[in-house]
Amino acid sequence: MALIEVRDLGVQFQTGDGLVYAVNGINFALDRGQTLGIVGESGSGKSQSVLAMMGLLARNGHASGHALYAGEDLLTMKPAQLNRIRGNRVAMIFQDPMTSLNPYLTVERQMTEVLQFHKGMDRRAARARSVELLDAVKIPDAARRIGTYPHEFSGGMRQRVMIAMALLCEPEVLIADEPTTALDVTVQAQILSLLRDLQRDFGTAIVLITHDLGVVAGLCDQVVVLYGGRVMEQGSASDIFYHASHPYTVGLLGAVPRLNQDDASLVAIPGAPPNMARLPKGCPFSERCNLADAHCVDTMPVLGPSSHRAGVLRACHRSAQQVADNHLAELSSA
Repeated sequence: MALIEVRDLGVQFQTGDGLVYAVNGINFALDRGQTLGIVGESGSGKSQSVLAMMGLLARNGHASGHALYAGEDLLTMKPAQLNRIRGNRVAMIFQDPMTSLNPYLTVERQMTEVLQFHKGMDRRAARARSVELLDAVKIPDAARRIGTYPHEFSGGMRQRVMIAMALLCEPEVLIADEPTTALDVTVQAQILSLLRDLQRDFGTAIVLITHDLGVVAGLCDQVVVLYGGRVMEQGSASDIFYHASHPYTVGLLGAVPRLNQDDASLVAIPGAPPNMARLPKGCPFSERCNLADAHCVDTMPVLGPSSHRAGVLRACHRSAQQVADNHLAELSSA
């Protein structure tokens, strides 16, 4: 049995414009020590998928499907049962530390109450453990600064505090929503090294939400590519990075700057992500794809096994060979 397994996860929001389908049919399974990367542009449904797993959707949101942790469904748990797991065995690093940390409480109070609630520690032991984690994420003078308030930290420091809080109970599953966005590249490397150490020492499974493909390449075993709330391509990190077969995945990889490029130009995907309240009838990427035809516009492609790589799933009416030929033609004409 996988440590965490998501089956046909969907997220819908009731809005003034009607029902918005933010996430449609995500499936994955993670064992101990594995990392899944969920990538895509802003608004693709990355964050809503993990917020649904944690029971943290907005009031107008509704999750469907299953999110099994150790065989138990997180989506159907009663709040008291979920609270015993959330922050303890399944923890989350939130994207925006300024809105996730309580501005009225010191960092010490916010960290120690986690350990007092979940681990039954006394205040002194909880404080010592909290200082240890702040040191681990490179907070200078952690023993003194733990007594300060969130607004007294920089944005990058607040993000490190959030990461330390998530690691306090040595969770079995860690959900990280853009954990390195506010950090410079040196600190990013330190945080990624910390996450790798956590996996090595405790067998933690990590679900990583990011738009940074470099972070995915350095940490992830599996990758899910989301667009318009749907999975475009899914497979091992090596297959996605070296044998991408969906036009959207190819576009994302093509927009990453490379040191061996002769010039500093970037190849951007034309257009903009779709309005989630008015998604296209067919493939959500059809409006931006130069391979799209009338069939793509009118008919939603089914996510299924790829013919070119075992273990890869893709949702595209075009064959992997057609996508590869088109990409080579674009490179030769550039």
